[in-house]
Order: sequence, then structure tokens, then C-alpha cells
Amino acid sequence: MSGGGLRQQATKVTRFPVALIFSHPTLAVSALACWVGYLLTGQRALAWAAFGVLSCAALLGFTMFTRWIGAGRHAKGAERRFPLLAVVLHGLAGVTTFVLVLLITTVAQGQWIP
Repeated sequence: MSGGGLRQQATKVTRFPVALIFSHPTLAVSALACWVGYLLTGQRALAWAAFGVLSCAALLGFTMFTRWIGAGRHAKGAERRFPLLAVVLHGLAGVTTFVLVLLITTVAQGQWIP
């Protein structure tokens, strides 16, 4: 407690790792490429590949979102300045894409039970 106690602790640095920043859009674009391939060829394996890669991109996006929420007033760097509306709209678009790809892929496989 001498010397300031809790006030002497270092400020929490929450900058996103570079690998996380670049992996999220790279996986999303890769999923889009697989999906376009599926639409052009009709190969179901490409639809499932798109879903798998999109799942990884969604997991990374959720990781960034939870780090962004947890950063609070201690955040440093560019992630501190992300507008809330942009983050929410991006997340909603991502969840919508994820659900639509899953639904269309299961219908393409004949696994959908109405």
C-alpha cells in the first residue's frame, strides 16, 4: 500500500494483436470466395467450406468484440475510437450472414426439416 497502492498499477493496454486484426477480414474474404465458388459450381463441399471458414471469422470477430467491450476507459490505440453504431451494425451483419449461410447450406444438403 505504500507508494500509492492500486494507483501505481500500470494502465491496462488492450491493443488488438496484429494477427487478430488481419485474420478476421482474411477469413471473411476467404469464406466469401468459397461461397461464390459454391454459387458458380453448385458443389456442396464449397458451401460447407464457406460455413467453416465463416465460423472461424465469426469467432475472431466475437473475440475482438469482447476485448473491445472489456477495454472501457483503459483502452489505448485505434480500437478505443470505434463508433458503437459501426460495431453493432457490423456484428448484426455478421450474425445475419452466418445464419443465412447455415440455413442455405443445410437446405442444399437436404438436411432441412420444415
